Amino acid sequence: MKREKFGSRLGFILISAGCAIGLGNVWRFPYITGQYGGAAFVLIYLFFLVILGLPIMVMEFSVGRASQVSAALSFDRLEPKGTKWHWYKYGAMAGNYLLMMFYTTIGGWMLLYFVKMAAGKFEGLNAEEIAGEFGALTAQPVLMTVCMVIVVALCFGICSQGLQKGVEKITKVMMLLLLALMIVLAVRSATLKGAGEGLRFYLYPDFSKVKEAGLFDVIFAAMGQAFFTLSLGIGAIAIFGSYIDKKRTLTGEAVCVTVLDTCVALVAGLIIFPACFAFGVNPDSGPSLIFITLPNIFNSMGGGRIWGTLFFLCMFFAAASTIIAVFENIISFAMDLTGCSRKKSVLINLIAISLLSLPCILGFNLWSGFQPLGEGKNVLDLEDFLVSNNLLPIGSLIYLLFCTSKIGWGWKNFTKEANTGEGIHFPKWARMYVSYVLPLVVLFIFIQGYWSMFHK
Repeated sequence: MKREKFGSRLGFILISAGCAIGLGNVWRFPYITGQYGGAAFVLIYLFFLVILGLPIMVMEFSVGRASQVSAALSFDRLEPKGTKWHWYKYGAMAGNYLLMMFYTTIGGWMLLYFVKMAAGKFEGLNAEEIAGEFGALTAQPVLMTVCMVIVVALCFGICSQGLQKGVEKITKVMMLLLLALMIVLAVRSATLKGAGEGLRFYLYPDFSKVKEAGLFDVIFAAMGQAFFTLSLGIGAIAIFGSYIDKKRTLTGEAVCVTVLDTCVALVAGLIIFPACFAFGVNPDSGPSLIFITLPNIFNSMGGGRIWGTLFFLCMFFAAASTIIAVFENIISFAMDLTGCSRKKSVLINLIAISLLSLPCILGFNLWSGFQPLGEGKNVLDLEDFLVSNNLLPIGSLIYLLFCTSKIGWGWKNFTKEANTGEGIHFPKWARMYVSYVLPLVVLFIFIQGYWSMFHK
């Protein structure tokens, strides 16, 4: 079967960015920034994004383009004869499925909140009643299941139309709308009365705030956010390398994707921080920031129903862009391994993902007594822990070693693929760093993730 290709370079960049741009950018980044000191944290985060995320993204793209298949077969095709690198394909496939087992539920929340905000369901509610709305949602497994299935069916429906006619065509429009809407919201937030203090907190580095939060904690949080924001290590990015030609170097393309991903995260902060400070809200209020804090802010704003509707539309686009990208990966697994058609793979996986997403939903209500990671932690937390603290760092370490080790694909093959075409070349001087230092850093993130989880 002939490999599908993107219709344009813009499509490749926007879809790859769409995979990376998710709720980690427009949800997690602002409240992590709020917790760890604002602008000073942002500078540290950007530094680690360049030295941690970018090299691994180039490696994933390279493995994908050289193998011309998904992670289900890429290691089989490129590994030296007699080696066992291909064993990791099970980890990569598990990572994509696990990610979708909870991401689809959150996508359903975003869709529902968009509809409720547009319908004016939050108007007239006080802070306690808005908090109760989210509690009531998580107590209704049927409603959450309906929302999840709608998101799953919609995103698989887009993927069923093919790479160019479905994934590329729809994601390009969605990503461009996301960027436009976020800029509009950022401008509106920045013009609120009292927003200046929020802009100062976000844009003016004050390293005394880093000291207050704890230098080590800030550095680790910045490393973790830079590492996890690009969804590296499970082949979710590699698949798009398999869909592009060799006209451009992969380092240059990875830079474009990383810059776009970063811009979305930074603009999300420009939306949230001025609004929080304008209405006297703590910007480090965690995940509740989106579903409880911000609806309260929109209720207090002139035209808040409109701005709130646009915000949750942005949130849905951010979630859906990642879901579509990962679904494309999951569809490709079945096609590469069995040779089945795209339509058949879509149908089987639509049913599979819908069923696999149910434990996350039930973990909030019928299975709420199951707290695998301790008190207050549910099934979603377990699934997120398995992906974020295990498969992403372990997978990234495997990609690193595979691309630099003599018993793997090797430095020479990796750089030849990465540097084919016009654009920025992967620097030769970086060999020692990515071969020896970066694997240790990734290993440190993996160990520290466990330490943080169980020693709070």
